[in-house]
Amino acid sequence: MANSDSADYRTLLLSVVEDIVIRFKERVDAAQLASPPNKERVRKALRREGSDRCLTRLNRFSMDVIVKYGDDLADLLCQFPDDVVFALPYEFALGYQSPDHAGNLSNAEALMQEKEWVDEWGIGWKHSADGVGANPINHPIEDWSQLDDYLRDRMPNPHEPGRLAAALPVLDRHGSSKYCVGVLNLTLFERLFALRGMGCVFEDLYTHEKEIGRLCEALTQYAIGLIQEWGKTDASAIFLSDDWGSQDSLMISPAMWRRHFKEYYRRIFAEVHRWGKDVWFHSCGNVASIIPDLIEVGVDILDPLQPGPLNLAEVAGQFGGKVSFSGGIDDQRLEDYSPQEVKDMVRWTINTLGRPFGNSYIVAAANSILPSVPLENLQAMVQACHEQ
Repeated sequence: MANSDSADYRTLLLSVVEDIVIRFKERVDAAQLASPPNKERVRKALRREGSDRCLTRLNRFSMDVIVKYGDDLADLLCQFPDDVVFALPYEFALGYQSPDHAGNLSNAEALMQEKEWVDEWGIGWKHSADGVGANPINHPIEDWSQLDDYLRDRMPNPHEPGRLAAALPVLDRHGSSKYCVGVLNLTLFERLFALRGMGCVFEDLYTHEKEIGRLCEALTQYAIGLIQEWGKTDASAIFLSDDWGSQDSLMISPAMWRRHFKEYYRRIFAEVHRWGKDVWFHSCGNVASIIPDLIEVGVDILDPLQPGPLNLAEVAGQFGGKVSFSGGIDDQRLEDYSPQEVKDMVRWTINTLGRPFGNSYIVAAANSILPSVPLENLQAMVQACHEQ
């Protein structure tokens, strides 16, 4: 089903929405299966050992985009399959939902309707019917006096049977021949402020260092446990996310970041490497001040390199050849440009982040693409990536 001319895709019945998403995923997956094996080729490129072209990860669309454009969008990814395959065990805002838990939501229910829910962490989330993505609205650790009880009774178990079950079929189909990426969202900082509230966390870094440290240690142990579960699979890399940057700078001082968080990341990334997998780290915004630290503690692929907050030419000049890049295509401008301007942007980004460094660059939007972007611009983006 194609909906490229539909202005009212948000009013579709939930069953129709789910059918569109299922069909999109099935078509894209089939195209991936039919494409040549590339696992070692991608691994070699990302380890900066040379590649004949830059790699692609163009399937970075919000569900709204998939529902809006349907088969027209799938056609693009079937014609030009991505070089990497993401294995997502669950939508990060929903979290893991045990099959025997009453009131489980589907991704479509949560992300295409007006909904509020509480996840396994006790975090309250809300999605607005006319919005894209969900945000935390209630935080289970309102007061630090609740910390002991929370750590004892509420912390999820990373080793819970079935936690990665939804991702395993993807790995079964593609893991032996394709570069597959397991996903661990809300690794440390984002989980911290979802549990406590962002404003409170910023104050706590000054007033409750001990409690922040205890919670970060628990979150680190959880991340390490989940990495151990991914380690048993055929995933080639683990994608970890924590948004540290605003449009202008880091959200806290680099010195405070190094004091409170750097060593936790070193331990988390070391566990990924212990299982022989690559560290793919996502942090939006202007994170230039800690890129050397991220490289030092083990990041292999740095994502998403937002070109508004970051000067990509400067980032490439300082860190190209020391880390592989992912992202870089300005999702915030995709809807404003003409198709030719989109192509020019993609080519400039490839020539800046990829060509000088043996093409150790995954061409991708700098964040999830929104439904306000015209289909012809998405077509131009994908085509330009394959005109290298």
